[in-house]
Amino acid sequence: MTKKPTPPPLLTLRGAVLLLLAFVVGSIAGGLTFLAGHNVPAAILAGLTAASGTLVLLNRELK
Repeated sequence: MTKKPTPPPLLTLRGAVLLLLAFVVGSIAGGLTFLAGHNVPAAILAGLTAASGTLVLLNRELK
């Protein structure tokens, strides 16, 4: 009987760690922005901006 090859993982460990760190940084930035002004759209925008910036920076620096 032939054994089926195992498919590659959907997300590597490095990718999962980078996404987790970006989520944490974005959540902190969004939470602090909300606490500063109680403006939900601004907090979401700040959190997304911080998360995307963190993801780009860590992807470039942690090779």
